[in-house]
Amino acid sequence: MGEITLVRHGQANSAATTEAEYDRLSDLGHSQAKWLGDWMRDHDRPYDVVLSGTLRRQRETVAGMGFPDAATDDRLNEIAYYDLTHEMKAVHGTDRAGPEDFVTHFPATLTAWRAGEIGGAEYYDDFRARVKDVMDMAAQPGRRVLCVSSGGIIAQAISDVLGLDIPQMARIALPILNTSVHRIQITDHGPLVTCYNSAPHLDTAARADQRTFY
Repeated sequence: MGEITLVRHGQANSAATTEAEYDRLSDLGHSQAKWLGDWMRDHDRPYDVVLSGTLRRQRETVAGMGFPDAATDDRLNEIAYYDLTHEMKAVHGTDRAGPEDFVTHFPATLTAWRAGEIGGAEYYDDFRARVKDVMDMAAQPGRRVLCVSSGGIIAQAISDVLGLDIPQMARIALPILNTSVHRIQITDHGPLVTCYNSAPHLDTAARADQRTFY
């Protein structure tokens, strides 16, 4: 059996309004990545392959975890959510005024994207296809593959395994913590989700306030 471990990047610039502004780790995000790397070295088994997306926040995370030479694959890059929000405002007049609006705005945006009402940098079907492609590539029998990516990619990968629709995928995505760990086991009978949103490196009293969603 093989195993894919998916890790979301550390906290990025949550005050951003564009993709470029968001794409860098905060000081806490760098610490989260280091803590996860330390935990993995002490408690996890070695990985045969380590990958990350090409986005800065993903590369900074995998480097902070202790894998500065990890290969990159742009199929692990996040949904261009800020681009989609601008289209949502233009097409539907709905806007995300602040982080508190994300809980309702994100599912509505994904639904409109899936329906083809907005396109952004890529269409939903193209996004889903690239997630499937990179997960198929990572599903190597007998090998452990670590992929450092983003919440949208992780939610889509899990949703594909579980057969979830868009509203359910949004509910999977919303609680995903920065530097959380998710695992998909590769078996002869198909993939199985064996871990979701684990953050053992943050499960201490001293780090209780270091758990972030954005």
